[in-house]
Amino acid sequence: PASNGSVNAEEAIAVSNEKQEAKEKQEDLDKMALTVRVRQQVKDGCRNCCSVRTLKKKLPIIQWLPKYRCREFQCDLIAGLTVGLTVIPQGLAYAVVAGLPPQYGLYSAFMGCFVYMFLGTSKDITLGPTAIMSLMVGTFAASTEPEIAITLALVLTLMTGLVQLIMGLLNLGILVNYISYPVINSFTSAAAVTIGAGQIKNILGLKDIPREFLHMIYETCKHIPDTKVWDLVMGIVSIVILFLLKKLRTIKWAGEDDPETVVPLPKRVGRKLVWLCGTAANAIVVITAGALAAILVENGIDVFSLTGNITSGLPPFGPPPFSVGNMTTGDVFSHIGAGFIIVPILGLVEAIAIGKAFARVNNYKIDATQELIAIGAANIVSSFVHSYPVTGSFSRTAVNSQSNVRTPAGGLFTGALILLSLQVLVPYCYYIPKSALAAVIIMAVIQMIDIRILRILWRINKWDLVIHIITFICSLTVGIEYGILIGIGLSLLLLLYPMARPKLKPDHGLFFPAIEYLESKVLGFATTEEKPRAAIIDMSHISGVDYTTIMGIKSLLADGTKRGVRIVFCECSPHVTSELVQADIKSLTLCGTVAEAMQEVGSQAQDEEEQPFIATL
Repeated sequence: PASNGSVNAEEAIAVSNEKQEAKEKQEDLDKMALTVRVRQQVKDGCRNCCSVRTLKKKLPIIQWLPKYRCREFQCDLIAGLTVGLTVIPQGLAYAVVAGLPPQYGLYSAFMGCFVYMFLGTSKDITLGPTAIMSLMVGTFAASTEPEIAITLALVLTLMTGLVQLIMGLLNLGILVNYISYPVINSFTSAAAVTIGAGQIKNILGLKDIPREFLHMIYETCKHIPDTKVWDLVMGIVSIVILFLLKKLRTIKWAGEDDPETVVPLPKRVGRKLVWLCGTAANAIVVITAGALAAILVENGIDVFSLTGNITSGLPPFGPPPFSVGNMTTGDVFSHIGAGFIIVPILGLVEAIAIGKAFARVNNYKIDATQELIAIGAANIVSSFVHSYPVTGSFSRTAVNSQSNVRTPAGGLFTGALILLSLQVLVPYCYYIPKSALAAVIIMAVIQMIDIRILRILWRINKWDLVIHIITFICSLTVGIEYGILIGIGLSLLLLLYPMARPKLKPDHGLFFPAIEYLESKVLGFATTEEKPRAAIIDMSHISGVDYTTIMGIKSLLADGTKRGVRIVFCECSPHVTSELVQADIKSLTLCGTVAEAMQEVGSQAQDEEEQPFIATL
């Protein structure tokens, strides 16, 4: 028995050793397989990085430059110069909002145009100073000492660019989808109110008014008796003239929409001149006000608060300083704080939203990831020429599009005009009344306030309305930088709450982070080789939608119409049906079942070889 026990033990040890050897052998094989996979992935990555296709994707200028002809040059030249006439007065005015000397608005307006020409995928977007970016700089880089404010702004620009570039390289643009439309709209409206209220002091000719909203309103009301009448008159007249001139852009001429109508050359020229006057309204008002003030000053009549001396010439080229005076690098970074996250994200939201909107209008596509890289690179390079953070401007992009720009090369002519103005025109800006610049800002930001959304949110989703109102109030009272964070936090909380309190029968809502994916998925089907003529979307598992989703569905239907694809929704719950009907969406088709939807689109597709596809959410 003892010998049998010994034999059994030896057999057990042998079996154990065999298992261990087999395990080690398998581990070695797994390591070898992993090494081979990693090596292959590295090879594929290097091959892709060095391919012509990748080069064209990362450097879009390679795609359109070989096809660049005289016609494109003419259109880009006219559009670029027209945008330049718009950005020069805006840049001077926005720099004041940012709390920087006026020339910094022009420093911020040219380099982004040059960089975006090489890296951007939108022909319409024009980069430069905007109202929201200026307000953010005035918030995070605020200082009573100009030298400190300038240093903080330049560091913020560099770090904003780095964050945006890294997000682009890591494909993190999807994070932008987690900011709902009501939050963005509310923040934008609050920013517009803050900026507009901040310019009342210049309209009234008041000085030493604080920047905090509530304190600013109180001090402005307190010092109304100190109003300078001539500044007030100049401000009001400038606002009225700007309003009337900008109305010229919206004039609808007889036969304008009829391609068969032949318009005589003199009439065409006259209409273009009228449109140009409306487009260059800011420049016309600023130049006229400055000329009037200069004439009065030369005759010894000094009745306006003037912009004063502005440094002329090109900015010095070099990296931004990370310390100034008694402020160390650590002090600079702690002073800016959350601005390193908020400013880059807001810049991306603004630029990508504008790019997608105009790409949809003009029927082309942009690469959102490449846009992140382009805007990030633009901010990095711009920080070397004393620029504060830049992003896409809606008003100037609209001017660019309406001027029939053909390629991103339009930015080359915009930047060239700004460089010329820095060398030649800046000394004459001394005479521009502050109230005229304030009028330019007020007329620019008043268009950013959207009141109509409140009624729509009340009908569609009251929780979205609550978040909108809270974000707006917090942005004005607590601070613009905290308002956006509170709004994002509340919208994410509202999004995650149903997951923490699930129903016994699980279902899901179609909410703002997913709508971007839905759009790309459906339109992706629409552009396949089969080219389907209809899409049926089964909504049976959707329990609710929010306002951002409604906006996405509107966009999806518009894009589908342009591509010749009819989109039909079916199997909606009564609650979802009510929300969609309340939204009053044009071209919306709702069917009870998939079979009914198939029957609905069948009459359209029966004479076509292509068949509709069904996308189930």
